[in-house]
Amino acid sequence: MRHWLHRFSPALAALLAGLLGLVALIPQPAAAPAAPTADYVLLVGVAGLRWDDINAADTPAMWQMAQGGAIGALSVRSARRITCAGDGWLTLGSGNFAVYTPGAVTPVCPDLAVPITEGQSGASLPDQGDLVARNRALHWGAQPGALAEGVRCATAIGPGAALAAARPYGRIDVYSETLDDSLLSACALTLVDLGEIAGDDPVSRAADARRADAALASILAARPPRSVVVLAGLSDLDSTSRLHVAIAQGPGYTGGWLTSPSTSRPGYVQVVDLAPTALAALDRPVPGKLFAGGAASATNSGRPADVTAAVSRLADADREATVQRRVGTNFFTTLVVVELLLFVLCVPLLRRARRPPGPLTHRPVPRPIVRAAEVLLIAASLAVPAALVADLLPWWRWTRPGLGFGGVTLGVLFVATFLIAYATRRSRAIAPLGGVAAIAALAVAFDVLTGSRLQLNGVAGYSTVGGGRYAGVGVIGLGLLVTGALLGGAALAQRFERRWRPFVVSVIGAVGMVVIGSPYLGADASGAVALTAGVCIAAAMAVGGWLTVTRLLWAGGAALFVMAGFAVLDLFRPEEQRSSVGRLLVRTQDGTAGFIARRIGEANVVTTVTSPLTVLVLGALVYTTFVLIRDWGGARRLLSVFPPVRGAVSGLVVAGLLAGVIEGVSFNVLGAAVATALPLVVLSCLRVLDHADDRSQPAPRVPEAELTS
Repeated sequence: MRHWLHRFSPALAALLAGLLGLVALIPQPAAAPAAPTADYVLLVGVAGLRWDDINAADTPAMWQMAQGGAIGALSVRSARRITCAGDGWLTLGSGNFAVYTPGAVTPVCPDLAVPITEGQSGASLPDQGDLVARNRALHWGAQPGALAEGVRCATAIGPGAALAAARPYGRIDVYSETLDDSLLSACALTLVDLGEIAGDDPVSRAADARRADAALASILAARPPRSVVVLAGLSDLDSTSRLHVAIAQGPGYTGGWLTSPSTSRPGYVQVVDLAPTALAALDRPVPGKLFAGGAASATNSGRPADVTAAVSRLADADREATVQRRVGTNFFTTLVVVELLLFVLCVPLLRRARRPPGPLTHRPVPRPIVRAAEVLLIAASLAVPAALVADLLPWWRWTRPGLGFGGVTLGVLFVATFLIAYATRRSRAIAPLGGVAAIAALAVAFDVLTGSRLQLNGVAGYSTVGGGRYAGVGVIGLGLLVTGALLGGAALAQRFERRWRPFVVSVIGAVGMVVIGSPYLGADASGAVALTAGVCIAAAMAVGGWLTVTRLLWAGGAALFVMAGFAVLDLFRPEEQRSSVGRLLVRTQDGTAGFIARRIGEANVVTTVTSPLTVLVLGALVYTTFVLIRDWGGARRLLSVFPPVRGAVSGLVVAGLLAGVIEGVSFNVLGAAVATALPLVVLSCLRVLDHADDRSQPAPRVPEAELTS
């Protein structure tokens, strides 16, 4: 029986991990389809409009809309890194990430210049053919004019609105360069361009906001009955990416937060959500294959009754998201430099850690120095979780947010390091490794279970300005969860008999898969698939041995099993609830998967070049090759004495690389895992080497006289 378990435990562990991982596939119930709510939709755009531009004194019309309608923070992501006014308007008309502004990305957007040929019964864009060809060649396959094609008639007022209202062949049904109240009911869909609010000068911005508010007041006064009015700050106007204004007022939008299937977060919508929102309100079919977003709806979940408090919360979210990107870059750059220096400083400690029997060939390193190195390694491993916890305090509101974040993070780091160092000072070699990894994963899991509030716009989370993710687990959080599930599971499995270790690792890993992949929690199907492969490798190696071709095939088979489960069940879900795996399957069926593959490939290249975590991963590879796996490095002995740790490290590398490639984030997932795991591995190597040559002390010799007495 024992031989049978030893032989087939890798297969059984892989099957168990795959089956338990399928729990994460339970879909959310489909939302009831919304009934048609409006006869008219008016989309009003003000490029650059932010929530800190709106107040009761300067913009009373906008304030009234915010008070009586549904509000949210608008991410203006387009196909350009900097979304200029033309890019925002064209993205609105395409319902997909589009590009209009030609040339290289510059710090300040050029003035919007749209060539328009006016006629007696409308107008046309002579350059529309070139725009259509350019955007169809993008990875997203945006089609300018998709919104206009969804209605029988569309009115455009202003040059930006002309971009959004033009049909694919360039025709604009009804066009006026200036605001004309009589045109608001000419078509079921009307788009109005109220200009721009640019710069950082408060006086200039206030004057532009008052001008746009006066025009909006005229529109609200002349709006046709049963109409929905949507006000949107459609774009940035310089390289400082921000969150902007989104307000919907009318039937179906009488209060609460705006949300959409593309964000799954109350209070957040994207520009690509506006086109499906307009068509859904008019009871028109929404072309899901052309649109990247989903129809926005109103939810009363958590919105303050006081409009001042609600607007302040959205302005605060914009402030946090803006600061987070700069502070996050500085934090991870500093972390990479500090960890690499710390690893170099540990080289002489590793070389002199082993105490050979007999006469000493070198002076041992003083214990206080070794203990100080252990504390520093624990602190380095806790840096990323401490950065996550630091968002419990609103450091971004302080005068010096960077210093504020640093101070809070250091405070959290000091407390956590003291507790871990004290609790594991006399424990076994892998106790810090398993304990810190488990704590890091539990911190992320707790955040996911409570709504991912710490990751939202957090330094160790994701930015809503970038538009990549708004809820669930982010890239850094995924790295911490993978580390905790594998290393924490390995440390726990080491306490069990050899035959039970694969099952312990599989169960712990399956819990991680559920947290990562469930649409109720992490909502990251590709991350769950990657963790499945890592768990299967870790479980297969937990009983001993190394990573063989057979074990790798079992791990790959289990990952494919879970991926197939996600993809098949995704086909039965509503389109807006499908995971990335399901969307890839649909794209494969309709022949457009090449766009996704190209986009992921380019994203991997860009992230590899720009992310500081790439340097950490490459540095870890060099350090492991030339230090840890040397005879004096300790890694060989550590992995030999603790087989579950050997499997966990192998699984961590496989899962991190696989998740990075699938999600287009290159080494970032593995980098977050390495930032937490490698300091713990070095610490464990120091402890293993310190006890490598321990010998049982002989019993004291008893004098012969005492024996005979």
